[in-house]
Amino acid sequence: MSEDPNTPLAVALFSELLIADQLLRNRLGRVLPKGMEISHFSILNHLAFVQDERTPAQLADTFHVTRGAITNTLSKLEWAGYVHIRPDWDDARRKMVAISPAGRRARDQAISAIAPMISQMVGELGVDKVRAALPVLRDLRGRLEKEG
Repeated sequence: MSEDPNTPLAVALFSELLIADQLLRNRLGRVLPKGMEISHFSILNHLAFVQDERTPAQLADTFHVTRGAITNTLSKLEWAGYVHIRPDWDDARRKMVAISPAGRRARDQAISAIAPMISQMVGELGVDKVRAALPVLRDLRGRLEKEG
């Protein structure tokens, strides 16, 4: 059986993505406000962006994690006062999640802490390189999402 000639390129791409992901997570973890985890920021950022309530199931689907993982993260966010969780008035078995004013402030504070680091990175890489990379990364993400 002969090896696909694209295999070394594919392995190199995924190796770089995995290493970049780990390094970025480490850097983000150091600059996020005290006590805020990347998963907390991600949910707050999403809720601020969509400007609407979401169910825990919708959030789990959005972030490609289990409902148990979302429930755990939402519990921490609710305890911190960053989200409001209420029963769904149409279906008592479901809950609805919305970002609170404190959650919006925490998200904005996190953005302020992250922005200099990511702006510096874009500046060092060069805007043209980043613009050229985005379509490839979006296409890769889309293909991975389709495969579940």
